Amino acid sequence: MGPLRSTAGTAMPHVVIIIQNLPLRLDRRVRHECQALIAAGFAVSVICPKESSEEADRHELDGVVVHSYREYESTGGVASYFWEFATCFLHTVGLSLRIHRERPFHVLQACNPPDIYWPLGAFWKLWGRPFVYDQHDLCPEVYQARFGDDGRLHSAVLWHERQTYRVADRVISPNPEYREIAHDRGGVSADRTTVVMSTPDSDRMRRGDEHPGLRHGRRYLVCYVGIMGPQDGVDHLLAAIDAYVHQLGRKDTHFALLGFGDSAESLHAECTSRGLDPWVTFTGRVDHEEIGRWLSTADLGVTPDPPCEFNQRSTMNKTLEYMAHEVPVVAVDLRETRRCAQDAACYVSGTDGRETARAISELLDDPGRRQRMGARGRERIENALAWRLQATSYVKVFADLTSARKR
Repeated sequence: MGPLRSTAGTAMPHVVIIIQNLPLRLDRRVRHECQALIAAGFAVSVICPKESSEEADRHELDGVVVHSYREYESTGGVASYFWEFATCFLHTVGLSLRIHRERPFHVLQACNPPDIYWPLGAFWKLWGRPFVYDQHDLCPEVYQARFGDDGRLHSAVLWHERQTYRVADRVISPNPEYREIAHDRGGVSADRTTVVMSTPDSDRMRRGDEHPGLRHGRRYLVCYVGIMGPQDGVDHLLAAIDAYVHQLGRKDTHFALLGFGDSAESLHAECTSRGLDPWVTFTGRVDHEEIGRWLSTADLGVTPDPPCEFNQRSTMNKTLEYMAHEVPVVAVDLRETRRCAQDAACYVSGTDGRETARAISELLDDPGRRQRMGARGRERIENALAWRLQATSYVKVFADLTSARKR
């Protein structure tokens, strides 16, 4: 298969994007990036893991050609992660060669985590293909939050991040805090970095029809959306739900925990041991349509990520999705969360379950305040945090790289 051509007969520049931690269908940020590129006249191929029910090695999604592979699923230990990363890297190398053979590409983008694709980026740079590093997470800080170890393995994670910064022609940061890290820790100059936030597309993500059955017969619905790992604070949320139900004596609220992760099984067990099963639903992995059903019904969203350097610097996608659905937020008081949500959220310390329970209780009892907070969050998603602004910055990176390559 040769290069695709536009309606004017010119060859369409072709971008290949690598994701490792999610299938494309479940990665909202990358799906938005793909659509922005396609709208700007680029062809896009994505290399990513398969979904559990997926059989075909290649399919199309929203105009994107998806090349997928069956990944080894980590069990959470360091050795397990090493094996997962090694097998995914080898699959990705092979697929990048196959894609280029079938339809030569012009730019390679790798999304972390993990920071292991810089050797592949360096290889393709030898053949004149610029390498873009889309930094979704700060891997050294994630490692510290999960394993609490500053030893040799942490040094190795830092080294891989530095190599990725060094090889990348352009670095895309999800917020100004990450851009600061790229400059200070990675030595990346300002002209090589661009901030592209993971904000929802307000035209596609908005509050829809309610689904009362999701409340399980109770008056209120409180939602958590996100990964369930050691650094995500879902254990703190369960402590808050325990205080809400058993100490405040409130039996009028159902709590839905949407997501998956290494800690999901232990969180299930903790929920049962606390006697919370009648008030809590674990949905497991869900797609964006299902998330929309829950958040269109929710009265409140919770962002329980505990204070640590990683969380202080990270933009919580869940918070932005609550705001897009006009859902008021109870959030741990983190720098980046406060910058994004401002007065669309009520802030707690994240160290006291009873404090969080009281904040949830007080907000549920104040419908006027909830309405004002929800409207404020939606206004920020439509204006200051609008995806259309992020898309313009994102596409410019690739327009600049492909025009420079032609020159």
